[in-house]
Amino acid sequence: MPPSTAHIRSLVTAYLEQHPAEAPALAPLLRMLDEAAEPTSRSTVPGHITCSAVVVDHDRRVLLIHHNVFRLMLAPGGHVEAGDRSLLETALREVHEEAGIPPSALCATSAYGPLPIDIDVFDIDANPVKNEGAHQHWDFRFVFHLVDRDVEVTVQTEEVSAAEWRPFDEVTAPQLRAKLLASALDGRIEPVNASTLIHDGRGKYLLHLRDEVDGIWEPGAWSLLGGGREPGDASLEATARRELWEEAGLALPVLEPLAVEMATGTNGMAVPVQIFCGRWTGDPAGVDLREGVMVAWFSPETMPRLRLSPSTLDLVRRHAAGAASDTHPDPQLLAVAERRPRSRAGSPPGSSVPHIVGVHLYLQREDGKVLLGLRHPTSAFAASTHHLLAGHCEQESAVSCVVREAEEEAGLLIDPDEVDLVHVVHMVDAPGAQPRIGLFLRARRWQGTPEVREPDRCTSWDWHDPSRLPDPIVPYAAAAIEGIQAGRVYTELGWS
Repeated sequence: MPPSTAHIRSLVTAYLEQHPAEAPALAPLLRMLDEAAEPTSRSTVPGHITCSAVVVDHDRRVLLIHHNVFRLMLAPGGHVEAGDRSLLETALREVHEEAGIPPSALCATSAYGPLPIDIDVFDIDANPVKNEGAHQHWDFRFVFHLVDRDVEVTVQTEEVSAAEWRPFDEVTAPQLRAKLLASALDGRIEPVNASTLIHDGRGKYLLHLRDEVDGIWEPGAWSLLGGGREPGDASLEATARRELWEEAGLALPVLEPLAVEMATGTNGMAVPVQIFCGRWTGDPAGVDLREGVMVAWFSPETMPRLRLSPSTLDLVRRHAAGAASDTHPDPQLLAVAERRPRSRAGSPPGSSVPHIVGVHLYLQREDGKVLLGLRHPTSAFAASTHHLLAGHCEQESAVSCVVREAEEEAGLLIDPDEVDLVHVVHMVDAPGAQPRIGLFLRARRWQGTPEVREPDRCTSWDWHDPSRLPDPIVPYAAAAIEGIQAGRVYTELGWS
C-alpha cells in the first residue's frame, strides 16, 4: 500500500509549523487529503505528490542530475510507488534507481530527521505520449548525508544523465536553494538515535527481546533499549532516558556517553546511534515492560548463542574488556548511591529532571457525555484501555498540539481560540520513574464527527457518561475527568 494520508498529513503539519508562510501554497494538498482521491497516484489531478532526495556531501555540495524530461539539473526524485511505505522511502528508492546510491550509503540529518526540508509546488506541462494532462506536483524533498566521502554515482540513462555535485548557491530550485543556504548542513554525521548499554558491574548486561513484528527495528532480536530522538528531547541523553522509561519503566541515576555505533534502519539507511552506559542491579522480572517481550541479564560468553546484531556483541565485548569505562567501578559504591535519598525521581538532591508533557483533549457534549477512545490491543501504552484523545507536544504549543492531534486522530477541526485549560495532572508512575505532566484542554466548540483515523492506535471513539466511566480506563484520565467534574484544576498522583 502507498503511504497513508495520516502519514502525509503529519509531515505537512510538522513542515508548516516551521514554514507557516507556505500554508496557502499547500492548502490544496491539505484539502485533497480530506477527499477520497489518492494523493500519491500519478493519475490524480489537478495534482499529486512526488518525492526527491537532497543528498549533501562532506564538502557542503548537493547531488544534482540532468532530468531528460524537464531538461533541468534537479535532485533525484519521482513518483510514489505502491510498495513505498513512506514518502521518505520513495526518495530513497529514487536516488538508488536514478543515481545508484543505496540507502546504506546515506543517513538522516539531525536537523531534519524524517521530515522534509522543503515541499515545493510546480506546474507540469501536458504529456500526450503518456496521456497526461497539465497538472501540479507537490514535491516532498528529504535531505540526507553521505556516510562516506567516496561514493560512486551511476545514473539511470533512461531518465537522467550528467550527475554533478554542486554548492548550495547553484541549486536550481529557488525555494530549496534558499533553505539550504539558510541551513547549517555541512555533511557531518550526527547521531539521531540513542541506546543504553546497561550492566550490573559484575559482568552481566541487560538485553531487550524485541517483538517479532514487521516494521520495527531488529524484530525478534535481542538488543539494547533505545530509539529515535523526538522533537521534544533536549539532548540525546534525554532521548535515552525517555526510551528507557517508555520501554521498560527504568530511570537510571547516571548515564555516560560510551560510543557512536552505526546501525541499519528498517528502510535500509545507515543510522548513527549514540550509546550511553549506565549501571543497574535490579531484577528483570520486576521491570515494568511496556514494549517488547522481555529483558534479561546475559554474560558476553553466552551472547553468541542469541539472535543479536554483531555490532551489539562487539560493543559489549569492548566494554567488558575496558573496565575504566565503568561509571561506578566499585559495586559497593553503587549500592550506596542506590540507597541515597533523592529529592526528585531518579536524581540526586538539587538536580533537575526533565518532565514528559502530554496534552489531552476534553470534549463534552450538551448531554454531558465525554469523548473517549478505545486504544488498540497492540498499543505500547494502555492497550485495550479507554483514554482521552492525547499526544506529546512536539516543537509546538500545547494548544497547537491538541488542535493537531484532534484532526490527525479523530478528524475534528478545532479553533485554537475555543480551547481552555481545565485541569493539570502531575504524576509519577513508580519510585524513580520520570515525572509526567498532563495538560487537559477543553474545546468549547468543534467541527466534525469523531472518526478513527489512526486505526493502529485507536479502534473506536464513543461518548460516555462521566459518572459511569468505562472499564478499563487509564487511571490518570479518570482522575482528571473526576477533577474536572468536581471543579478542581489540579491533581497529583503517585508522589506519596
